[in-house]
Amino acid sequence: MPKSDTGLWKRLSSRRELFVIAGPCVIESEALCLEVAQKLEPVCRRLGMPLVFKASFDKANRTSARSFRGPGLEAGLEVLKEVRARTGLPVLTDVHTEEQAQMAGEVVDILQIPAFLCRQTDLIEAAVATGKIVNLKKGQFLSPAEMLQVVRKARELGGRQLLVTERGTTFGYNNLVADMRAIPWLRQAECPVVFDATHSVQLPGAGGDKSSGQREFAPVLARAAVAAGADGVFIETHPQPEAALSDGPNMIPLAEMPLVLKSLKKIYQARD
Repeated sequence: MPKSDTGLWKRLSSRRELFVIAGPCVIESEALCLEVAQKLEPVCRRLGMPLVFKASFDKANRTSARSFRGPGLEAGLEVLKEVRARTGLPVLTDVHTEEQAQMAGEVVDILQIPAFLCRQTDLIEAAVATGKIVNLKKGQFLSPAEMLQVVRKARELGGRQLLVTERGTTFGYNNLVADMRAIPWLRQAECPVVFDATHSVQLPGAGGDKSSGQREFAPVLARAAVAAGADGVFIETHPQPEAALSDGPNMIPLAEMPLVLKSLKKIYQARD
């Protein structure tokens, strides 16, 4: 198995640079992933913001069985491998089973534990066993204090390169709330804290057979999170969110990303 990129970990954990995890929600095609990655890379390079490309090979928690889930594990990993080779960017994807963690760990730089699965001990153990960086997403059903226990568990299972991501908390039916107190609270875990701006504006199940969202508030929450102390931001983006096959209502249009990232950089610099 390829060794973890220690240079990447040093950059993400240094807290000297605001880093970005960005890409489309799901792998719709290789062409889409390359388009997003190739447009984001020069923007982040100019801003001095380390960029990790993200996309899912399988959206296993879709509201409807008829919804597009992605190309699957093997085809999806081939796309991510190509993005990595052609852009030089590190890549992230989420995994849902121990077998997926092992296979994805051969290709990607960061394995992500989905929010709904953040307490699955066997999955966390399989992810950290790869030696890769692991991003633990806080479940919508957990408090920051409870999420600190998840990070502790991951460490006890051998995890040494961990990120923890805030992505909102269930607030009644079909709604989430992003409590900015979670950012300094999660920093008690002594690992980089990421804020997921686009999933925090998701309206789960509000579209009937799919989720809805309020993408106009994603940049607002991202700015607040950076001001509150986030080390990185997670933003899903798409050239045409209205035509996206998953999570379109909460993704930021790709054309708007340069201005969004520039504003986040300014806030990050101002807080030091």
